[in-house]
Amino acid sequence: MTSALSAYRAYREYLSLDTLLDLQKPNTGQPDELLFVVVHQSHELWFKELLHELGGLQAALSAADSGHALRTLRRLRAGFAVLTAQMEALETLTAGQFDAFRERLGGSGFYSAQFREIELVLGRCDGDVARQFPEGSRARARIEDRAGQPRLFASFLEYLAACGYPPDDVRLALRMLQRDDAVAAQVCEGLRDLDQAFQEWRFRHAVLARRVIGDKAGTGGSTGAEFLRSTVFTPSFPELWHVPDPQ
Repeated sequence: MTSALSAYRAYREYLSLDTLLDLQKPNTGQPDELLFVVVHQSHELWFKELLHELGGLQAALSAADSGHALRTLRRLRAGFAVLTAQMEALETLTAGQFDAFRERLGGSGFYSAQFREIELVLGRCDGDVARQFPEGSRARARIEDRAGQPRLFASFLEYLAACGYPPDDVRLALRMLQRDDAVAAQVCEGLRDLDQAFQEWRFRHAVLARRVIGDKAGTGGSTGAEFLRSTVFTPSFPELWHVPDPQ
């Protein structure tokens, strides 16, 4: 076996390319449906990566490892930026092009279990989220398990305590962070950046939905663009958006 052939096979096997590239199975003969499938499958892969990094971030915060936390926050922001950029590709779909295959869609992002997990890690406390998924399903079990785990903000409060800031008085802690301007303040800013990146993705998603379906009901049974708009500008960490008065 030549070295080139060996490297070729190793690359394809390492990334499971034969399997990966066979996973795109549009339901219609509409040429624009492949774009929709590819972007949504890519989203699910990135959701997997984001959940992995969020777990690492929580571990770093709980261990008061500022360096690791800052590096992970940077990667998380970059991940959400990639997802937001993919909205630009979907925005090339006209309402008519989307409508041509919409009725044949096999499902909706409304039922992305991984996205629901991300929402929970970032602070969602809605106990009904798991009930959107079939009883006994793997997705429902994962969401219920995630709902019982500490949220990211709880890990940040552990970090504050380890750094000598009062975790039970976030506004006081923010004033102290602003005064000290130390590495803990950078971690706090990193969490705000992460929150903003998530909100920006939500905004772009809501605008896309309004663009291609208008005020129609969502594919997954939600109120569509109206539902998505209701989630925009709702911070995951509202306490961190309080700007303390300098003292």
